[in-house]
Amino acid sequence: MKTIQDCLKERILVIDGAMGTMIQKHKPTEETFRGERFKDWHIDVKNNSDLMNLTQPQIIQSIHELYLEAGADIIETNTFAATRIPQADYEMQDLAYEMNLEGAKIARKAADNYTAKDPSKPRFVAGAIGPLNKTLSLSPDVNNPGFRSVTFDEVVDAYYEQVKGLVEGGVDLLLIETIFDTLNAKGAIFAIKKYFRDTGKKTLPVMISGTITDASGRTLSGQTLEAFYTSVMHAKPLSIGLNCALGAKEMRPHIEELSQIASCYVSAYPNAGLPNAMGEYDEQPEETAHFLEDWAKEGFVNIVGGCCGTTPDHIKHIAGHVKNIKPRPLPVIEKELT
Repeated sequence: MKTIQDCLKERILVIDGAMGTMIQKHKPTEETFRGERFKDWHIDVKNNSDLMNLTQPQIIQSIHELYLEAGADIIETNTFAATRIPQADYEMQDLAYEMNLEGAKIARKAADNYTAKDPSKPRFVAGAIGPLNKTLSLSPDVNNPGFRSVTFDEVVDAYYEQVKGLVEGGVDLLLIETIFDTLNAKGAIFAIKKYFRDTGKKTLPVMISGTITDASGRTLSGQTLEAFYTSVMHAKPLSIGLNCALGAKEMRPHIEELSQIASCYVSAYPNAGLPNAMGEYDEQPEETAHFLEDWAKEGFVNIVGGCCGTTPDHIKHIAGHVKNIKPRPLPVIEKELT
């Protein structure tokens, strides 16, 4: 079967859209999240989407299948916050490994089913590694700028446990995404390298996707896009890209810049526009697809998809708009090195 590297040489690949948006369409209640296993849990767990890998796997698998049916080549595991640091909010930190293991298994089953239907279009599972709810670069206390609520070693340990669960669950690659603090991302990169060094397993490709938070063109921790890129390229990622925070219209100049400096593949999966006054996303699938088609025609991207507010319909339109456009070629220097 073709590898993801083989496919990237041939065409622009499509990654899925928002998991949270689709979960909310099911209007889940506290009882939905708890399921039978955690019906007597001592604190509320509503909105702990990663828990649904354990309590509502059929819902998560059905969402994966909708994105695969829409044309996604890559689906992300439902593990964005499945590390023990954010799970501590629900006192479920000891379930983090299991959440990742089961999340990977669910996505693997869905992807394999679709690959079996059409072996010429293999589907890949990306282990989603989110940014954490604590940051190594910024103090949560404005009166004490030197204070940190977490240490680098704690971040590495949390990510190591997540990587272990994702790899053992059968993912094809690892996706460090929605990066607003590069030091957190470095913790994830270190954890990945340490895991494969410790286990001796074949190293999986790594995708890295940062987040430009506003019109300043910087991450939340203050880095320019070029500085962010320079800070993580030692990881030798399969792709570097941007997701979340911005809609495609606002993200365009940053993707253009990244496409000019990146020596690896470039990914982009923006939100469905900017949120309205109610926090909802109004950009229609056809609108999002037109933006990404423009990027593809300009030679900016290799992997496209959607983030907050996007649905299988967005992904279907995106896939349709980019299917006949050639992918961004890798710079000559990269070809000479590989």
